[in-house]
Amino acid sequence: MFEGSDAAMYAVIETGGKQYRVAEGDRVDVERVRGDELELTPVMLVDGDDVIATRAALSGAKVTARVVGDASGPKIRGFTYKSKVNQRKRWGHRQHYSTIEITSITKG
Repeated sequence: MFEGSDAAMYAVIETGGKQYRVAEGDRVDVERVRGDELELTPVMLVDGDDVIATRAALSGAKVTARVVGDASGPKIRGFTYKSKVNQRKRWGHRQHYSTIEITSITKG
């Protein structure tokens, strides 16, 4: 998909302990973030055949994104049980996400 010299620029960003591959205009669900505008430092940047992955080379690079909405993950239901002692506990969890749109990727 992004092979060859005519490939578009994309970056790998890290937020919420996870890494995402993004390009300009992409919408991604990430762990909930605060604010309207985000400025993220990429972990790796690919521009055609150029791959930038060292911390020194990425010092000026940045990925700008804006928060466009909120989302919720699937409901997870759990149940713990110990036999013979009448110990039971039901629990549930639903992760909250923010939907961000990548507005620009700059090499710096």
